[in-house]
Amino acid sequence: MGGALPGERLTRPAYARHDGDMRDVMEDDGLTDAAWDLSADPSAGEVRLVSRPRSAGIARRLTQRQLQHHWMLPHELTENAVLLVSELVGNAVQHAGAHVFGLRIRRRRGWIRIEVRDPSRALPCQLPVHAMPVTSGRGLFLVDTLSDRWGVDLLPHGKSTWFEMRVVGH
Repeated sequence: MGGALPGERLTRPAYARHDGDMRDVMEDDGLTDAAWDLSADPSAGEVRLVSRPRSAGIARRLTQRQLQHHWMLPHELTENAVLLVSELVGNAVQHAGAHVFGLRIRRRRGWIRIEVRDPSRALPCQLPVHAMPVTSGRGLFLVDTLSDRWGVDLLPHGKSTWFEMRVVGH
């Protein structure tokens, strides 16, 4: 089983690490990353991604695969979670100033929880809607609007920004 979504094809290894299982490869930009494979399971442990804008696409695919294909959760819930994970990843890439961040997806009875961990202890700040530029700054507003709850946990070496969504009937 390849793990790719229908119609999806990866043309070369990309850039993730699974909980300390580090198989280093050199990317063409000179940064050391771990080998990426589409079998990464963010529900089994933290999947570490290189802090680059293109990692948002991988985080979206991992989230969609886990929620829709493995857990068979409703389409609307999956689409909202994919959007929100993209926003959290965007914040981590843009503001954390680190080379890597982590993605973890958890499920418990009636809930899913998605966490994006980074080594910065700077807390995200939700701006008032009227103060937001049209092109950016709306990520936490979307997280606040579309999730049932969200927050930030300070960790010994960074933080975990997370959101939870209620799963009805699953």
